[in-house]
Amino acid sequence: MGLVALGGCTAPGLILTATGIATDTSMTWDIVKHVHAKLTEDDPTPCILLDTVQRALNARCDYIAGRIRTADIVRNGLQACPLAAATQDARLWRALPELIDKGAKLEHCPRSPLQDLAEVDACPNFAAASPQVLRSLAFMADSDPRAIRHDVFRMLSCPNARSAGLDRVLVGWLDRGKLEPGSLSFNPLEALDPGLIGSRFARDLQVAGHSPQTALDHFEGTLPSGFEEALRTSSWAALEWWFYELPRLVNEAPPSRGAQLASVPLQQVLLPGFLRDPASQADMVRFLLAHGADPRKKLPFDSGTTVIGFATAIKSPVLALLDPPRPTPAAPTMASPTTLAQGTLPVAAEVRRTTTRVVRDNGAKPLRQAARYDVKEIGGDITSR
Repeated sequence: MGLVALGGCTAPGLILTATGIATDTSMTWDIVKHVHAKLTEDDPTPCILLDTVQRALNARCDYIAGRIRTADIVRNGLQACPLAAATQDARLWRALPELIDKGAKLEHCPRSPLQDLAEVDACPNFAAASPQVLRSLAFMADSDPRAIRHDVFRMLSCPNARSAGLDRVLVGWLDRGKLEPGSLSFNPLEALDPGLIGSRFARDLQVAGHSPQTALDHFEGTLPSGFEEALRTSSWAALEWWFYELPRLVNEAPPSRGAQLASVPLQQVLLPGFLRDPASQADMVRFLLAHGADPRKKLPFDSGTTVIGFATAIKSPVLALLDPPRPTPAAPTMASPTTLAQGTLPVAAEVRRTTTRVVRDNGAKPLRQAARYDVKEIGGDITSR
């Protein structure tokens, strides 16, 4: 670099510098190549230097259908199998149909590529995929038994998958006997997206032998349980279903995703960031209380703290819903004389009516005839008539 900078000071130096740079065997040219390599060592490899598979699976390179060579599928410099690399990035879905057509094998992947996709994005934008790509995704789900997993099941039942028709894969699994109870590492009822928990497909799963009573047992997956997902997304209909099938869930949910302790739903919804829509927190608290949630329930991780105590500690804005202020009892007031008099009169009248009725019932004469005298004869004959 010093030779290049100083070479223009004199005409002979300029000529010598230009000659040195143009000669591969010169010391100056070796230095220049070394400096250039250091400056560009972190730059991405130019697309022209990549093989056809690497180029197809590189988002910054242009993809031209039909350019992938079969030899490059067998031998390439990728750290992952081609199908896994193409599946977990929606930008690379474009290469899936050609890779499958030219012999890319699912068996060469250490696990289902759909599991990789589900862990990256629980509900990808399948609507942006072409029909050929959707067929390729369905082919991988049907052809690879390892795809029948908790996270993949949730992904293929999510709203984006349903709108693209990929939920038909789940129906096919059930019809072909691939969802037999006891043969899976998860319960399909628990893995279903909350939007399908009350559907005909969910009822078909129950008819097939999957029970809500075992729906929250241990499962292998990274996505939350179906009940927790319904709680996070404020899916009212799904929560109604869960509370009807398992009433105990309103006060205590079993641990999930490796947790060691149970959880209290009423406390969970108070945590900042737990609910997908924070504006629904007050409605969620009212909903849980209406279904029997106990705000004085003790927390599993702190037996000395209740839900109300936890809400007080974090200064929750819904504390008033959990522990509403008790109304102050009103001071007793004395009744007015007029009221007392009005209240006594009917009683006195009833007493008189009762007395008269008793006398008449005894067969006595009326009171006005008991001692009837002629006033004119009081001074003389007082014989009674």
